[in-house]
Amino acid sequence: MKIYTKAGDSGTTSLLGGNMVPKDHPRLEACGTMDELNAWIGLVRDQVSDPEIRETLMDIQGLIMVGSTLLANERKEDEPKIPEIKEADVAGLEKKIDEMDQILEPLKNFILPGGHTTLSFCHLARTTCRRAERLTIKFMEGSEKVAMLVKYLNRLSDFLFTLARKFAKDLNIQEFTWQQEK
Repeated sequence: MKIYTKAGDSGTTSLLGGNMVPKDHPRLEACGTMDELNAWIGLVRDQVSDPEIRETLMDIQGLIMVGSTLLANERKEDEPKIPEIKEADVAGLEKKIDEMDQILEPLKNFILPGGHTTLSFCHLARTTCRRAERLTIKFMEGSEKVAMLVKYLNRLSDFLFTLARKFAKDLNIQEFTWQQEK
């Protein structure tokens, strides 16, 4: 299989099922942001030696691919058999957040990104995740699968924030907090 097909040279591409759309179509914006999120999470994974966190991040990357597939499908009838994100996937993130929270100091202020590249990569992944969530919301209507994706993305951004805090603790990096001027 060749990596280039030349099919998109005219500024269009096909969604799942063959419908041709312009490359700036809102579904492609959402899919592209999911792809960007996946790349950021891969970069975070590259920074980590802990095998459990690496495996969790790989699982997350797989679910992001599932989410991209869901977004690329606009057919309501004769919907193709595609994987789903399940409530158990959301619960899995919540469990991991709760586990990390148990070892972290309670959050009293907003955290400013920075202090170490690994933390910053987590925050870049988190903000990209929030953008993916905002772009995905418009496709929720009439799709329980996309609604579950939005829920997953919402929880994933919380996971990435908490992961950055855990890395700060593990690396003995002081968190920078925002102090509102009085």
